[in-house]
Amino acid sequence: MTGTERAGRRIDTSKPHPARVYDWFLGGKDNYPVDEQLGKQITALDPGAPRTARANRWFMQRATRLVVRQSGIRQFLDVGTGIPTAPNLHQIAQSTAPDARIVYVDNDPIVLAHAEALLHGTPEGATEYLQADAREPLTILQQASRVLDFDRPVALSLIALLHFIPDADGAHELVSTLVDALAPGSCLVLSAMTADLEPEKVERGIAAYAAGGVTLAARTHAEVSSIFKGLEPTAPGIVSVSDWHPELAENESPLGDGPISLYGGVAFKS
Repeated sequence: MTGTERAGRRIDTSKPHPARVYDWFLGGKDNYPVDEQLGKQITALDPGAPRTARANRWFMQRATRLVVRQSGIRQFLDVGTGIPTAPNLHQIAQSTAPDARIVYVDNDPIVLAHAEALLHGTPEGATEYLQADAREPLTILQQASRVLDFDRPVALSLIALLHFIPDADGAHELVSTLVDALAPGSCLVLSAMTADLEPEKVERGIAAYAAGGVTLAARTHAEVSSIFKGLEPTAPGIVSVSDWHPELAENESPLGDGPISLYGGVAFKS
């Protein structure tokens, strides 16, 4: 039995899953009616939800371009990968640096089912996928060390992950464990949901996810900034993802008016 077949047997289509709802927001096809139903419910409460998903995706692409072009980092550890959506992180990185090495990490069977799509990288570099839980950072580091050299700088990418992990479940601990293992010159690329900009809409969205069995944690600007403790953020600091280095945009369609309730930033380890 292939990995895709094993994953397919474990995918629960009776209730919505965040990765599949996110895929629906992005116009993907790797979702089920139950995911579409929740996506429509959330969009009815917050018509800007699909805009937020697109803005988050574009933030990842812009951040990856900056890291590759300006820092010289050639290794990436992407935890909470999600369903592959082109162009993905390895495609962005390896288009500039063909020798870039990327390790994707996720514990979702739906991502495992599509993992082969993550592995078509350049022959000069490396692109690997690990099935692991973000709440087990030591396991991630051990397995990723087979591909990445942690004595050299690594870009740790935590895109739209931590709002699924509240502080009580060890969000700060998992970040600090991963960052502590990185060499000087490494960086943290992070985006996280906030209710600062549109509190009522975000709270309604959180309630809709909760009704579907998914718990979300929105964080204030101060709380997101605290995740970067001990690191040096690049300009413009921790801002809405739509405001982060828009000059690095490529093939981004207009988002329209209205705030994007995700903070994002890139910060380096000295």
